[in-house]
Amino acid sequence: MADLLSDAEISDRLPEEWTREGDEIVRVFEFDGYLDASGFLSAAAGLAEDAWHHPEMTIRWGEVEVRLTTHDAGGITENDIDLAERLNGIHD
Repeated sequence: MADLLSDAEISDRLPEEWTREGDEIVRVFEFDGYLDASGFLSAAAGLAEDAWHHPEMTIRWGEVEVRLTTHDAGGITENDIDLAERLNGIHD
């Protein structure tokens, strides 16, 4: 099981555009339409599966909200930060 990050570690390492909401880190990725958002969601699902770390993702017209937490650790770990950075890389 991954170790929880401290509040200071989370603040220092939180990737650009992500915010902390309790025991999760959250970002809303914006797109020009539903199909672009769907394509991102599909790519994000592939990255998540490769990392064996499965976020909650919600798709709406022109956006995908991603919430990351490590359930078995009870909060935010290195796994969450790493996947957030990888997700930023496929969007930005």
